[in-house]
Amino acid sequence: MIPAAQERGAALITVLVLVAVIGAIAASALERLRFATALAANSSALDQARGYAGGVEMLITLQIDDLLARDPGSAPLEMDPAGQVRTISLPEGGAVTARVRDGATCFNVNSLVQGNVATGLRVRPIGIAQFTGLLRVIGVPEGKAQQVAAAAADWIDSDTSALPGGAEDSAYASYRTANGLFVDASELRAVSGVTAELYQAARPYLCALPVTDLSPINVNGLGPDQAPLLAMVSPERIPADVARAAIAARPPGGWRSVQAFWNSPALTDRFPSTEIASQFAVRPQWVRLDIDGAIAGTELFETALVDARRAPSRVVQRSWARGS
Repeated sequence: MIPAAQERGAALITVLVLVAVIGAIAASALERLRFATALAANSSALDQARGYAGGVEMLITLQIDDLLARDPGSAPLEMDPAGQVRTISLPEGGAVTARVRDGATCFNVNSLVQGNVATGLRVRPIGIAQFTGLLRVIGVPEGKAQQVAAAAADWIDSDTSALPGGAEDSAYASYRTANGLFVDASELRAVSGVTAELYQAARPYLCALPVTDLSPINVNGLGPDQAPLLAMVSPERIPADVARAAIAARPPGGWRSVQAFWNSPALTDRFPSTEIASQFAVRPQWVRLDIDGAIAGTELFETALVDARRAPSRVVQRSWARGS
């Protein structure tokens, strides 16, 4: 027979074990409750931040529409290449910072083809020539530049026939070519021949517009460091130093017309073909909007692309992450 003292000891141990288990369960439940509460608060703050970002988008598109309404034609609009920054204080505390800049003063990687996904994307030789020219201007050897431009065109065209120096599905062991437009210029890193060094050198000049139009360069939005975007259309006729001189000669308020730009002293007798000249403009065709928000300890970053070719302007792309 077990002595009473031993029974009391066993009962005490059992109670202590139960208390420990219940305490652990309670602590776990409280931790989960705390985590759920924080998650709900963060989610609410994030939703609020996205709401404010949407408000900023609407404000910018309305301002663009106002500019288009004043002169829907070709009135010049000089835009700082670094972007125009606006900070909006919020009533609940925190702030939203918006940077507005030209979204198409860049080489549109989708201009390597023409057509559309529905009817088929076909290689555009002039787009390949301009990409090759851009890479050459920034120091990429000509042979390498031609190979990368051809491979990039093969990446998005609809056929399976590789261009000379290009690359179709057979060149990629673990994946296939997209046979569709680039959504972001960072996708170029998957293309055959594109090294990390080449991509980093070319990235400041690249973009991926949701159209296959030749790069719509706004001559009133070019900065001195963007001379390669002008030189790329004809590196032999417009060397980088000539391009920089032409950009530096921009009059106060910008050029009134594309013809006035090509008639500037630095570009005398350097007028390109009609097709190339038509891709230049004196006002932004696309606007990029970078939004940074901080609300209740929650940070938000958004990049939006606005189609400003005609009113009403509209947001056609959004990204909730910083570009790479």
